[in-house]
Amino acid sequence: MNLPRRTIAATAALAESASTHPPKNPPARVCSDHGCARTLTERATLTDITTTAPTPTFAELGVPAKLVTALKAMDREHPFPIQADTLPDTLAGRDVLGRGKTGSGKTLAFAIPLVARLSGELAGGGRRKGLPLGLVLAPTRELATQIAATIAPLAKASGLTVTTIFGGVSQRPQEQALRAGVDIVVACPGRLEDLINQGVASLSAIEMTVIDEADHMADLGFLPVVTKILDKTPSGGQRMLFSATLDNGVDKLVKRFLQNQVMHSVDEAHSPVAAMTHHVFEVAPDDKNLLVRRLASGEGRRILFTRTKHQAKKLAKHLTASGIPAVDLHGNLSQNARDRNLAQFSDGTVRVLVATDVAARGVHVDNVELVVHVDPPMEHKAYLHRSGRTARAGSEGDVATVMLPAQRRDTMTLLRKAEISVPAQIVTASSDAVDQLVGPYAPHVAPVPGGPGSGNEIQQPQGAGRSGGGGRGRGRGSRDGVAGSGAHGAGAGTARSERPRKDRSGRPETKGGAGAAGGRGDQGGGARSGGARSGQPARQGGRSGGQGGAPRGGSSVAWSSTGGGSLQSGGSAGGGSRRAPRRAQG
Repeated sequence: MNLPRRTIAATAALAESASTHPPKNPPARVCSDHGCARTLTERATLTDITTTAPTPTFAELGVPAKLVTALKAMDREHPFPIQADTLPDTLAGRDVLGRGKTGSGKTLAFAIPLVARLSGELAGGGRRKGLPLGLVLAPTRELATQIAATIAPLAKASGLTVTTIFGGVSQRPQEQALRAGVDIVVACPGRLEDLINQGVASLSAIEMTVIDEADHMADLGFLPVVTKILDKTPSGGQRMLFSATLDNGVDKLVKRFLQNQVMHSVDEAHSPVAAMTHHVFEVAPDDKNLLVRRLASGEGRRILFTRTKHQAKKLAKHLTASGIPAVDLHGNLSQNARDRNLAQFSDGTVRVLVATDVAARGVHVDNVELVVHVDPPMEHKAYLHRSGRTARAGSEGDVATVMLPAQRRDTMTLLRKAEISVPAQIVTASSDAVDQLVGPYAPHVAPVPGGPGSGNEIQQPQGAGRSGGGGRGRGRGSRDGVAGSGAHGAGAGTARSERPRKDRSGRPETKGGAGAAGGRGDQGGGARSGGARSGQPARQGGRSGGQGGAPRGGSSVAWSSTGGGSLQSGGSAGGGSRRAPRRAQG
């Protein structure tokens, strides 16, 4: 065997040093062929020693100096593998197909060449109204927001501007940004297509296009819209596409729009993040709630995934009431509420995020130490994408799946498809395996009315009623200032007048009867007319709501997700209302 002289010399020096000055505690390493631990001195042989090339710096990869400075300010001094692999080609103007696991650094892998190319072409000026030069397409609002946040410092250092375009918010600020002139647009396909059709946006000047999470676009059915958008960009522009897989139509997108592309893949197409440790906990239905609360009680950041929006909202409220501050993230929240809750989770105001799959791709928060599948997802891709919220950017993390005995078969089949091999453990909330995973309890935090996870945050606008009461805006409360409560919300209004109400004959109403408050009878204790009319007893049925009942869709603290405890919905309690209980919205 012929070895380079430098290798032989290094080996001899290492062997001599090991024999004359053995370390007191030689570091243990894992032998790749036998899987056993050996010390460095035991492995100092010619056949064992290998060398690896050092990772190049951003400057050595050709990144402009002003961007290198901006990256240092972002604490990004060393490129991740997918960045080191793709940057030489993307900076040279090549089309690139990137395949990397979630959390591998894909956003910077396309943000750097995007800003470098556009700042080089513009040289600090030449911005044109309504004609952006760079386009990034993302499947979700959360992902678009976080991509823009990553690009913004680099763009600022280069004199470029960035804006986001997506639905769920007013489009007027987006129109204003486009008309004023913006360099880089980060958009979701639906709203961007609307603005193009309205003549507000034009893609005729786009020089670089990035399609991020293309496989998730396909899962959501966005590929036809993405195809229409790409058709409106110049064919000679540079394009980059990042996707975990190439199935479900993504390969057709690649063949149609990427030219002479270079493919970079830093890991297997389907493999989970290597730094993840997976756990599968089988729990009895009556013990599930306690187990979930224990998993949420640790000191670090954690994300709990539920299958429905209703469960996410209720679980966040339940945890907060139990002294574990939590916020929810799901499709029923307004965009402002989504942004606020995600910001509270990101800045550490709360350490628990309860989410539906809307967050499986869109939440990119570092240092999430645990992901909990409160409800196992429906298919293996969702499992991998949910799990990818931990072990990001080279860090480690744990993933726990909670299943009931009846879910064992489906869950284990799902894990096999995800290429996860881990045995199920039968546990309770106090099992050693759970304690070892969660660690010590975080300090108990007393719930604050109106605080995070209290359930008083603004959801989708519903209207506040004439007296500003809760519910769906139909309850007026009492005009005499008496609080009315019932199935449609608490209309606890302030007094509008101290004068007694009059009936149609002009005579003052007497205050007898079953319920003086409530406005409409189905919204609070009392009859349809808000109490007895002319001394007659109030009707005790039909539209009268009685005194009981939580706000519409409300529940007591008892929470349940397919097991353990019961969800005690308020519904139309009391008074014999004819209204059927409202079904939970998923």
